[in-house]
Amino acid sequence: MKWSWKIATVSGIPVYVHGTFLLLIMFFLARDLGAGLGLAAALASTAFLLVVFATVVLHEFGHAFMARRYGIQTRDITLLPIGGLARLERLPDVPRQELYVALAGPAVNFALAAVALVVAVLFARSVSPTLDASGGGLLGRFIAVNLWLGLFNLIPAFPMDGGRALRALLAERYEYTRATEMAANLGQGLALVFGLIGLFTNPFLLFIALFVWMGATAEASTVSLRSAISGTPVGRAMITNVQTLDIADALQRAADLVIAGSQQDFPVLDQGHLVGVLTRDALVRAVSARGLDSPVREAMASTFETADAREMLERAVARLQSCACPVLPVVVDGRLVGLLTAENVGEYVMLRGAAGQTRSGWA
Repeated sequence: MKWSWKIATVSGIPVYVHGTFLLLIMFFLARDLGAGLGLAAALASTAFLLVVFATVVLHEFGHAFMARRYGIQTRDITLLPIGGLARLERLPDVPRQELYVALAGPAVNFALAAVALVVAVLFARSVSPTLDASGGGLLGRFIAVNLWLGLFNLIPAFPMDGGRALRALLAERYEYTRATEMAANLGQGLALVFGLIGLFTNPFLLFIALFVWMGATAEASTVSLRSAISGTPVGRAMITNVQTLDIADALQRAADLVIAGSQQDFPVLDQGHLVGVLTRDALVRAVSARGLDSPVREAMASTFETADAREMLERAVARLQSCACPVLPVVVDGRLVGLLTAENVGEYVMLRGAAGQTRSGWA
């Protein structure tokens, strides 16, 4: 994710913090100072905010470690102002596994609240029983925050964990796409309820309503795409009319190809062997910095993802979505045979739907 910085690697999983999270910290610090709190009190409040987001990271590691039990690796975890994001390399194939992965995050929050409660009883001798996260002492606030995080994430609506848990339960009785549609519809219904309540009570509920609505819509679209391309090899959806560059070419040739046609990103060959990828953004940066006469080899990416023409399109699309490059060169036994982009996958799905063809009849 752009504007993110790596702060740690835990059990082989990189942890990033997004730049906007720093803005959030500065906002709360300035708010407390502006409200008349002393510097020490404002710093203490900010420190507690960092503790809260540390529990968010632990929540995401709950998902990651549970997924690892089923052979699913986590690409990274990113800390955002709205919470954390653990990127799994794929979703579990078995609904019950997805259920456990979804519930592992809230389980971490409830476990942290339970541990804090034990500490409070043994050492502090008292703890506020309220769920008010703004009072009750440090331990009381920590308990309240974790209870709220756990309960909030159990709301049965995407993108919260409760929505994924609900989808997993429904998928044990219904086809996966249908289960996703049912869970997404419920989530959108809850979003409307949150929005109506927010109009008359708390405006923050309007933000939650928008968040839930967009999450439900995005999840339904993603699963619908997965269903549409399931069982399809990359070779059926790839671009076959591909313009290539030689490693010794000047950037002028790449610029001419961009202007002359619709292709924006180019495989780079050296004596017929694929050695790099030159994207449109890299081309623009290189031309701006070094001019059109500089060689392609200085602007291309020499580390890049590829797809095999015989692999399933679903896995290649997941890789395309997760990598920074907008294009995957398609190869067969190391030989370039095509390109795969999000745009041509979308066109393939659109034309396939318009033609009303079955998977077996589509070529």
